[in-house]
Amino acid sequence: MTRRSVRRSVRVLGVASGSAALVLGLSGSALASNIKNFAAEARCDGGKGLIVVTDTDPSAAEGTVSVFLQGDGGVETKVGEQPVKGSKEGVEVSFPEDWKPSATYRVHVKAANVDRDIKPDLVTPSTACKTEESRKPKPTASASPPRSSSPSPSKSAPAQPATPVPSASESSSAPAGTAENAPSPAVGDSNLAETGANSNTGLIAGIAAALVAVGGGAVWFGMRRRGASRNG
Repeated sequence: MTRRSVRRSVRVLGVASGSAALVLGLSGSALASNIKNFAAEARCDGGKGLIVVTDTDPSAAEGTVSVFLQGDGGVETKVGEQPVKGSKEGVEVSFPEDWKPSATYRVHVKAANVDRDIKPDLVTPSTACKTEESRKPKPTASASPPRSSSPSPSKSAPAQPATPVPSASESSSAPAGTAENAPSPAVGDSNLAETGANSNTGLIAGIAAALVAVGGGAVWFGMRRRGASRNG
């Protein structure tokens, strides 16, 4: 092998190595400049909202992610900005944001040769994040306790036993021990016992009448004798 051939071989290898390095560099730049390696989504962490951007750049190029809320009339509000260094598995950066349903966010990425927005713009879900209180089940109306089969004791006074009403046959016939079955009183006492004549009033009245009669006779007899003695 001559020196000329050796030089030629070394020159060819140098050119090939340079070409390979250039190709690798360009491929790395192309990977880093691919906006498709970035994705954005709206999430919920409990009752808090998040805007999450994922960087799946295999070249691990460092960059910056910015998030903007698009308002009415094209007015934008900057939510935040964070550095990012992607990986093939994916690296996430989160922006705390109490996002509203169906809101629109613009996410801008600047890394290596990338300086573009993620398209399409991020639109949040139609349902907002639920707080812990809203997740708790609302207390339902307590069911009334089952009624006991046994009747509850009444607080009213106990019912008095009904007094038996004698039937017509019983009222017509005198019960045992009534006036009809009682022993009849003595002959001279039956009426006096009811009118009060069984007392000594009649006897006293008779004696008084007899005394009056005797007294009157004695007076009449005395006056007659006195008149006879005067005539004699």
